[in-house]
Amino acid sequence: MRRDHDRTGPATEMFIAHRNLLFTVAYEMLGSAADAEDVLQETWLRWAEVDLSQVRDHRAYLVRITTRQSLNRLRTMKRRREAYVGPWLPEPLLTAPDVAQDVELAESVSMALMLVLETLSPTERAVFVLREVFDVSYDEIAAAVDKTPAAVRQIAHRARRHVDARRPRKVVSASESRAVLESFQRAFETGDLQGLLDVLAPEVVLMSDGGGIKQAARRPVIGAEKVVRMFVGRTGKLEATLTLAPTTVNGNPALVVRLDGEIDGIMAIRAEDARITGLYYVRNPQKLSHIESETPLAFR
Repeated sequence: MRRDHDRTGPATEMFIAHRNLLFTVAYEMLGSAADAEDVLQETWLRWAEVDLSQVRDHRAYLVRITTRQSLNRLRTMKRRREAYVGPWLPEPLLTAPDVAQDVELAESVSMALMLVLETLSPTERAVFVLREVFDVSYDEIAAAVDKTPAAVRQIAHRARRHVDARRPRKVVSASESRAVLESFQRAFETGDLQGLLDVLAPEVVLMSDGGGIKQAARRPVIGAEKVVRMFVGRTGKLEATLTLAPTTVNGNPALVVRLDGEIDGIMAIRAEDARITGLYYVRNPQKLSHIESETPLAFR
């Protein structure tokens, strides 16, 4: 389906109207804002060639293009991540307050859930994201992933079962997460080791992503005492001034870490029962370009 050149105006308007939605779809499938932006560029190039008079549902068609481009990129990224140095964490996004207020959206882009999505196959991830997050019909998903609706239903069931077994047991409110994070920050800044042990769950898992560029643990650090020992050891060697400041990343409370005023990384958490069960520290500078200005996300 080809468009005439005089259709550029309407095509552009429709693309812009759905841009935040398309970015969110791509980001949830890829976990990378940079790759999601590339997917949007590829989506626009294909959309600009479409004869709009032949398209019944513009939103669905745009989501279909975005999904296909994301799947292509995700398969390439899977191979690339096999060679990644140390743990791979999603690229953090500074998000607006309205994202945090939308509980479902905030959970869907949380570091904890995004890491669970990493354990799915590319097709499972696409189906799960479209069905569970964006409530896309099975028929529309089937057209996007080149499967039959019956096959998509099976994939969706398998992916949902896989995610449910690994996702946080319950959704923690932003206020609860913020309170836990404030306790962590206070204990960290005052050097209160017992305070740190109290706010960390006994089997807390710390994952740090330096991408081979910044120093980071090559494997997850498990256990409150080990995590505290690592923090104390690392900060004790610093010659720079370290500061922590609250922020909102991926719709959830987080901390921006600075050394002598320069951003060193983002620390996000997973909290349960008023304790931190997961700490995610992104130090890779290639993943910190979206934390100084807000990234708009959307379900619709």
